[in-house]
Amino acid sequence: MGRQLSSSENRISVAAIVVTHRRLEKLRETVTRLLEEPIDHLIVFDNASDDGTAEWLRQVQDQRLVVRYSARNLGGAGGFSAAMSDARQMIDADWTVVMDDDGRPEPGAIAAFREMDRSGWDALGAAVFHPDGTVCEMNRPYRNPFWRGREFLRTLGGKGRAGFHLQNDAYRPDAPVVDVDMSSFVGLFLSRNALATAGAPDPRLFIYGDDQLYTLNMRRRGLRIGFAPQIRFEHDTEAQQAASGLVLSPLWKVYYMYRNALIAYRVAAGALFWPLVPVLLIKWRRKSRDYGADAAKFREILSIAVRDGLAGRLERSHDEVLELAK
Repeated sequence: MGRQLSSSENRISVAAIVVTHRRLEKLRETVTRLLEEPIDHLIVFDNASDDGTAEWLRQVQDQRLVVRYSARNLGGAGGFSAAMSDARQMIDADWTVVMDDDGRPEPGAIAAFREMDRSGWDALGAAVFHPDGTVCEMNRPYRNPFWRGREFLRTLGGKGRAGFHLQNDAYRPDAPVVDVDMSSFVGLFLSRNALATAGAPDPRLFIYGDDQLYTLNMRRRGLRIGFAPQIRFEHDTEAQQAASGLVLSPLWKVYYMYRNALIAYRVAAGALFWPLVPVLLIKWRRKSRDYGADAAKFREILSIAVRDGLAGRLERSHDEVLELAK
């Protein structure tokens, strides 16, 4: 059992959502960490794991835990979509925080969230670090340069990614909470109003980009998202970074990464989307050099992903995507 909440901590109710698939060791650490924190509810969405996850979850004795089992793998997007819908209908907490099975709050993070001034914010994103204490690049929030003049000029002036992503100074625990347009699904706290207004992510995205699209669309609806550096999360990810960015394995993930990225860019860039497309395609094709012997297969999957992304096609089944990588 987790520790008892103090009267001050009970002013708001906090629910946590974890989506998992075949990563029992990481899930065990995340669930244990969460149940040591002052949360009121925990929903674990098990995406058809076959590694003993269901058996272990049935042994966890904590009345705050609710487990949702899926007969097939719906991907992160499908899991978050179902669990966030459940959270609204079954729990209706004041705030709901979401994470993958390899993302978890650092000790004291939930208490820090409870104690902070949340007024004026519809959502608050945590500062996410690797276990070694370095900033986790894939979870670095950003301010959309297509909506903000200063960030647009900095990016256009050669800063690249650093022109619109928050930099390390923003991660100091004493740094102020700042407005952002995109925050990841590792340590994103959503208010009741945010969940009611934004609904759930599109499950057809499967993996990658669901958090980006979700938070960008939140901003388009007028919701305010803040980056709160005093709330610290750990992301124990095994993703590899190469010279030109993330290297995806297995290769079927390439499809979702780039198809969904194009859909997100369309939302972010608006009227500038089509002039941007050739620049993106040149940049992405160059990434094949990071895939070594799989470079040709990378380019083949990328081409299909680009066609589907430009057409906004989300109907391709996961089985079809798996076939692409054979």
